Amino acid sequence: MLMATYAIGDIQGCYKPLRKLLKAVDFKVGTDELWCVGDLINRGPKSLDTLRYLRDMGESATIVLGNHDLHFLALFYGCAPDDVSNRHTLDQLLAAPDCGELADWLRQKPLAHYDCVPTQQGVEHYLMVHAGVAPGWTLQKTLDLAAEVELVLRGSDFKKFLTKMYGNKPARWRDEVTGYRRLRLITNYMTRLRFCNAKGKMDFTIKEGANNAPEGFRPWFEYEQISPEVNILFGHWAALQGITGKDHVFALDTGCVWGRELTMMCLEDHKLYSV
Repeated sequence: MLMATYAIGDIQGCYKPLRKLLKAVDFKVGTDELWCVGDLINRGPKSLDTLRYLRDMGESATIVLGNHDLHFLALFYGCAPDDVSNRHTLDQLLAAPDCGELADWLRQKPLAHYDCVPTQQGVEHYLMVHAGVAPGWTLQKTLDLAAEVELVLRGSDFKKFLTKMYGNKPARWRDEVTGYRRLRLITNYMTRLRFCNAKGKMDFTIKEGANNAPEGFRPWFEYEQISPEVNILFGHWAALQGITGKDHVFALDTGCVWGRELTMMCLEDHKLYSV
């Protein structure tokens, strides 16, 4: 039986559409693979069911963390600032008897994932992040920087990182930035980025579509230098409605939690499926 690999947009607790979409493609746990671009939970009605289901898929599910997933971890471990601690729909998840197990499982997940997928034409290379990458980052640099955050998140001082990750500054990548400022900067690029300028300075004020860029800023994918050698998969930006204008950069968040569609792409042939 041939394996199929699918990448799915932001689920955000939309458990029933997730199950319906997987049923539509006859997804087989243990044979097929599901890549999730992050924001598995929050805002939707069934975050607990979603996390349990993805965890129980084992190695069939490949996950990168999104900003909502990190916010859940900060909430569970008591690290979220007071001014944002009530901005969630995670009460059922946080009260669940296995919430600690789910949080520990999620804390082991990466910020970036890279792999090759065999196709009839050869091999497709894919990088998956939740939000984006900075101008000038190579594939290897992206993976190396993600690993810096992952090492801390999985280590003994992870609570301090979760406390320090909130904030918009520094707003521009510089190699010399160190400590928790550096980790926050990496995290913001990979889990919150939409608009930046040519030097990589981020702007978080606008969440609308690509045509609403602040003056002097453009969508991050107009500056990235990783594709076309490597396809990039990302979510986070439902207002794009799946459109980037670049053949090798795929926006998979199509706003299911806002009453629109949940979208999944088969990585072997780029075919899209939506419910």
